[in-house]
Amino acid sequence: MKTRSIAAGVLALSLFASAANAMTVQEFLTTANAIPQNPTALLRSDTRRLMAEFRTAVRTVRAEQTQAKAAGRQPATCMPDKVGFSPNAILGHFNAVPQSRRNISVTQAVREWMAHDYPCA
Repeated sequence: MKTRSIAAGVLALSLFASAANAMTVQEFLTTANAIPQNPTALLRSDTRRLMAEFRTAVRTVRAEQTQAKAAGRQPATCMPDKVGFSPNAILGHFNAVPQSRRNISVTQAVREWMAHDYPCA
């Protein structure tokens, strides 16, 4: 029992730490704008970091959708199994976020985007 409470505490701390380090849309765009638009971009650590951040956000939103369905609640999004994202689509959507709201996390921006594009009817 004590091991479970310790494990739960560690999990809670790791979730808090990852939430505290969540990248904002503004940080994402600032980093993305500094990356050259050429084939060498894929070799840059910043590119891989942005790709990982976006991938994590999509996985989080998809997990929330799955959890809501499993709990019998209507999910906020109804994303299909496969959704493709191009770099231009991602940047276009994030650039469309008003300047006053760019302090939201990448995950929240993806959540809103998916709720808009894939609402549950």
